[in-house]
Amino acid sequence: MSAAVRTALAEDLSGGDVTTSALFSKPVRARGTIIAHQAMTIAGIAAARQTFRAVDASLRVIRAAKDGASVQRNRPVLVVEGDARSLLMAERVALNFLQRLSGIATLTAQFCKAVRGYRVKILDTRKTTPGLRAMEKWAVTLGGGHNHRHSLGDGVLIKDNHLELAGHDVASACRLARKRAPRGLKIEVEAKTLGEVRAALDGKADIILLDNMTAPTIRRAIKLIRHRATIEISGGVNLANVRKFAATGPDRISIGALTHSAPAADLSMDIAPIRRRIRGSS
Repeated sequence: MSAAVRTALAEDLSGGDVTTSALFSKPVRARGTIIAHQAMTIAGIAAARQTFRAVDASLRVIRAAKDGASVQRNRPVLVVEGDARSLLMAERVALNFLQRLSGIATLTAQFCKAVRGYRVKILDTRKTTPGLRAMEKWAVTLGGGHNHRHSLGDGVLIKDNHLELAGHDVASACRLARKRAPRGLKIEVEAKTLGEVRAALDGKADIILLDNMTAPTIRRAIKLIRHRATIEISGGVNLANVRKFAATGPDRISIGALTHSAPAADLSMDIAPIRRRIRGSS
């Protein structure tokens, strides 16, 4: 997270803040309040805190929501006090982290709510923003989801391009991966047809990913597998149909949209000067 904050601030402040410097030559004591303009699952408070602290260690966080908390519309999520010049320099980067990560957490929470009552896990994928994978996958967990592979070294996943290069022999690809991959890694393979499901079972795959299948075909595949492998569904899943897919009985549903298509959460920051009280005034 620290590296991501440093990179983001370097992008924004490599030439300084010429506007703020031109307008304010001296410190201005102020309070910055970040407001949620929609109901959301908040994520990125830790990143925002680090952003303000990296710009100016004297800034003080007065109040903050907890990462993973449900926040209602028009509620403050973070209040920071200190030099207004520092608040202005940190504002955009802090908001960018909060809007991106809260968007992911909120969308994940919506998917988890949609499948409530079914014993299925909602998973993310590796379709993440370059350099922000760890943070985006963290946001998925804050929304109630689970992480798929963090990297290509976390597990074997034989996809369509692997099979194309391996001659479309699903069973042989699974056996070869089992023989050559590091000991203890699970072998997962994509299956687009019932024939490929049978081949995956023949190859002793640990996880079979039913890719872009219709709900009726998924039901047939699940009957065919009969608890001999973990069943994952992926492809074409959205909020409108995820409950229908969950009802077919998979163990997990992986959704790339959690990270590659989550809309930014609506937050803004208001900065106001803190007026000194005059003694004796009422």
